[in-house]
Amino acid sequence: MGEAIGQILSYGVAVSLSAFPIIGVVLMLATPRARSNGPALLLGWALGLALVGTIVLLVSGGAGASDQGQPADWVSALDLALGVLLLWVAVKEWRGRPRSDEEVKLPKWMKTVDAFTPFKALALGMALSAVNPKNLLLSIAAASAIARTDTSAGAQAVALAVYVVLGSLGPGTPVVLYFALKERSKHILDGLKRWMERNNTAIMAVICLLFAAKLLGDAISDLSS
Repeated sequence: MGEAIGQILSYGVAVSLSAFPIIGVVLMLATPRARSNGPALLLGWALGLALVGTIVLLVSGGAGASDQGQPADWVSALDLALGVLLLWVAVKEWRGRPRSDEEVKLPKWMKTVDAFTPFKALALGMALSAVNPKNLLLSIAAASAIARTDTSAGAQAVALAVYVVLGSLGPGTPVVLYFALKERSKHILDGLKRWMERNNTAIMAVICLLFAAKLLGDAISDLSS
């Protein structure tokens, strides 16, 4: 179990730094339905991470992710593909980063959060974690890393739960601040939102580049051994 958990710690931290769910939560905490919509988006985010991870683990278990203590060839090939895709995302994010005082382009849904219901906030959270390409690739890579340790199903489930908790720290922090500090949290959350808006692309570019290098290195090493 320790090995499986160790494999996903960095992935959990990486996905928790995703800007759009953090910004989305902050925006919803400034609406009349803050007390329901903020936690709903956070719950949807966690469910999306858990769903992707569970699917990958189930598929990996049926296909045999480990071969005599070594990752199966298909797992190494998956790591190679994920590494290439994350490298492409890193380049795309870096090239699309805002320059100096250039206005940051945000998704259209952020302009309509006042009209969100708790169900819509829940669905948005799931979409951001399970459909967004960057987060989807990181979750697949995390679940693949768990599967390749060849631990028991129970240990893999615990490792996945740790990944979901770690991955939810980013969007969860504004929710905790809102309920703990109430009105005093507004200044802190506004500052967090502005910082994430300005630095999102650079953060994700670096994260994707680092994990692309790790996955490509692991895949090349496994396939050549």
